[in-house]
Amino acid sequence: KRNLEMRALVGVKRCLDYAIKVRVNANKTGVELKGLKQSMNPFDEIAVEEAIRMKEAGKVKEVVAMSIGGKQNVDALRSALAMGADSAIHVVTDMSTDQNLQPLAVAKIFKHVIQEND
Repeated sequence: KRNLEMRALVGVKRCLDYAIKVRVNANKTGVELKGLKQSMNPFDEIAVEEAIRMKEAGKVKEVVAMSIGGKQNVDALRSALAMGADSAIHVVTDMSTDQNLQPLAVAKIFKHVIQEND
């Protein structure tokens, strides 16, 4: 018997496009991001694809993409929706997910979203 009550929540994140040549900023404190193309993390794309396969196989009833970050993260969510995700959740924050927002905080946000949408 298949469990069609389960939903797949897939985290998606924006990052520099993998085809872009990365440059160090003038202060040598990080990567220069201005003017560079950003897209969904390739590993997140794989996760979305697998969640969609699980839905097609009848293992889950819905695929939900979730992103935490600024307004630009909407692009990653749109990509996930275009790939076949059923819905998307955007948790808006001004904190940089790669520098300021620590993994434990991200996990707590995911936990809260899961509890609120259960």
